[in-house]
Amino acid sequence: MNLSKTNLSKTAILDAASNIGSGVSRRQFIKYSSGLLAAMSAPAVLAHGHGSDKGAMMKGMHKSAVGLQLYTLRDIMKVSVPATLKLVADVGYSEMEFAGYFDHSAKKIKQLLDDNGLTAPSAHIQLDAFDTNLSQILDDAQTVGHKYLVVPWLSEAQRGTGIAPYQALADKLNTIGEACKKEGITLAYHNHDFEFEVRDGKTPLDVLITQTDPDLVAMELDLYWTVKAGKNPVDYFKQYPGRFKLWHVKDLAEDGSFADVGTGTINFKEIFAHGKLAGIEHKFVERDQTTDRIATIEQGFKAVSALNKGVS
Repeated sequence: MNLSKTNLSKTAILDAASNIGSGVSRRQFIKYSSGLLAAMSAPAVLAHGHGSDKGAMMKGMHKSAVGLQLYTLRDIMKVSVPATLKLVADVGYSEMEFAGYFDHSAKKIKQLLDDNGLTAPSAHIQLDAFDTNLSQILDDAQTVGHKYLVVPWLSEAQRGTGIAPYQALADKLNTIGEACKKEGITLAYHNHDFEFEVRDGKTPLDVLITQTDPDLVAMELDLYWTVKAGKNPVDYFKQYPGRFKLWHVKDLAEDGSFADVGTGTINFKEIFAHGKLAGIEHKFVERDQTTDRIATIEQGFKAVSALNKGVS
């Protein structure tokens, strides 16, 4: 690791400390900032292997890139977006998926990405936001460089009862997707486990896949939630080839909780071997809850970097 490029200054950490919001305590910040500083100065045994040049890595095909869903680091993002992006770049990630800009403008986010040699092909946008702020969302996406905008979650009210809400949602996704496509952006939908609960004899995720136009709506398959629901992602790839342009790569512990990628029970080797069939373009490491965010993203980068070699 080139320390001249990876040193996170103490001044930046102290500046960030002055902007701690109510959602992050000073004790939490000290914990995270200490970890950030340690990560910046430690040998890159996980991040860059034998000291390979990151720029050279980024010139490779994006299908071989390792992405990170920044929701994993949301507490650190609340403290300092610049410090967080510096951290993930130094670990080795090249692609970001945003879950909010944390009071930064799209222009500022783009600048921070450029400063750290990062891209952000995707961002999560709540479904309701498309109803109230579609024009601004699309403008921001173009500024930052998002190629995908992903609906990440449905509230219980949005899910409703029966299969009808998902049939209506499919129509709505087609409409939003058409608006996105006019701006060179693809809409996508991210699943949890509730989309696999059979309703009126039909599976919601299947309804969303079959009743949306493949040219307008892609799928972001969350591998953890799919396996937790008792489904094999590869079966979905075979049934709906080419529809899964994005993945969330997170692991399932034996007790059903979250685990760092490569330390749990999911057979990622088999899944990655069917990447071409799935239509995969971008893979984002994620862990919803973790007690050691830095260890989580380091392990995730290491595991997915190795798995990418088996993508076919």
